[in-house]
Amino acid sequence: MSKPIQTAIKPTREEDYPEWYQQVIKASDLAEKSVVRGCMVIKPWGYALWENIMRGMDAMFKATGVKNAYFPLFIPLSFLEKEAAHVEGFAKECAVVTHHRLEKGPSGGLVPAGALAEPLVVRPTSETIIGESFARWISSYRDLPVLINQWANVMRWEMRTRLFLRTAEFLWQEGHTAHETAQEAQEETLRMLGVYASFAEDFLAVPVIQGRKTESEKFPGADTTYAIEAMMQDRKALQAGTSHNLGQNFARAFDVKFLGRDNQLQHCWTTSWGVSTRLIGALIMAHSDDEGLVLPPRVAPTLAAIVPIFKTDEEKERVLAYCRELAGALCGAERLAAAEKRDAGRELLTVFTDEAACQKVVLDMREGRAVEKHYHWEQRGVPFRLEVGPRDVDKSAFVLKTRFDGSKTFHEKGCASPGWLREQADQVQARMLERARTFREENTVVVESYDEMKAALAQGGFVRCWFREDPEVEARIKEETKATVRVIPFEQPGGTGKCVVTSRETSEQAIFALAY
Repeated sequence: MSKPIQTAIKPTREEDYPEWYQQVIKASDLAEKSVVRGCMVIKPWGYALWENIMRGMDAMFKATGVKNAYFPLFIPLSFLEKEAAHVEGFAKECAVVTHHRLEKGPSGGLVPAGALAEPLVVRPTSETIIGESFARWISSYRDLPVLINQWANVMRWEMRTRLFLRTAEFLWQEGHTAHETAQEAQEETLRMLGVYASFAEDFLAVPVIQGRKTESEKFPGADTTYAIEAMMQDRKALQAGTSHNLGQNFARAFDVKFLGRDNQLQHCWTTSWGVSTRLIGALIMAHSDDEGLVLPPRVAPTLAAIVPIFKTDEEKERVLAYCRELAGALCGAERLAAAEKRDAGRELLTVFTDEAACQKVVLDMREGRAVEKHYHWEQRGVPFRLEVGPRDVDKSAFVLKTRFDGSKTFHEKGCASPGWLREQADQVQARMLERARTFREENTVVVESYDEMKAALAQGGFVRCWFREDPEVEARIKEETKATVRVIPFEQPGGTGKCVVTSRETSEQAIFALAY
């Protein structure tokens, strides 16, 4: 009988995927549960990852003309009531502030006091408070378009929470724009969806499908909602970003008007779009393995760790000197000199490869066994580990360990350069995306009947089929299979077919799946 394979993460993905996910987060030191129900503490390594996501995405937003701003955390209850579908959609998730101070009660404990004239809702999303601002900012077509984004936190009182995927409080960005015409608003809605798709694939190496949400799945108060959907390694779907064409709904609710080119007052056309720290959950579940976290190079806080291996003081001196030279070759002599000045006396020497992208190479000079340091960086998903021992110094070489596939390759020191490291990173980034895309394709099936659909959904993965949109039919499918329409994909085969449930003619195919 063969011995069971030993893995760093217990249980494995096959044994218990939800628990494996939690253990990966714990082992990589990304986050932990807070004492506040449903909330999380994002630890330094996890927040550094979020910063790199913010940095890359923020640059893409600004390239389209979007500007950052900030709006209040508290929203008057009356604002939510102005848009009926909106308040109905979020009512069960709202945290409400009703008092503004604490006083000692009869028993000596603190009790709420100072009732507010109007309750304040802790921001679940900001269409209403931003709509009020837009109404004051916009008076003429010359003021349009208004393209605003904010990086913020939101509160949605979720009953069942999971770190990064669904928490009561989470971090996100929300874009809000106002336009002169319906066409411009639609173009902006799809433009930002495209930005999300590009970021997911180019930075996170997570392939996504772009498409439209059905009426029953759209954002409360929107005319149309679009989304990007990704497949995780357990074959469930994850909604990774949404973009909403709000039409004139919120503009009417908050009287956001402008004097048009025809000298007539009219309501603006608005959009909103957002992604959150859920993206961290997406990359964990798309790429990580039973040894721990695996990070795409373009968002990894540390691109490579240099780990010196030695036993004696004489070996230590030689190996560390060599590792410093290697760090200088990978990052540049000037950056190495700046790092040595800044980190003098520290056990970790951090040398930036690209300050703008906030990526770096770390020389790990901590005391302790090399295997412990290997484990430390592997658990945190660092894309590359460069191992250097006395024999490597003698050969003027080093060992490159790639986290993505666990491969070890030997290289001469002369090959090390900033360009070489970028080339290695680009290769791994491309391979991660290709592996994830292949996995999705292998776990996507096309079905022609409802029985085939139910059988396929029981196996997991994406199920594609002809479907004529109908809320009652969707509800039936969800009740019987727990699956939902993830998107009506933009890419359609053309022609028509018969809906797998009703046999009615339709020109659209939909993707169904079980989802987070």
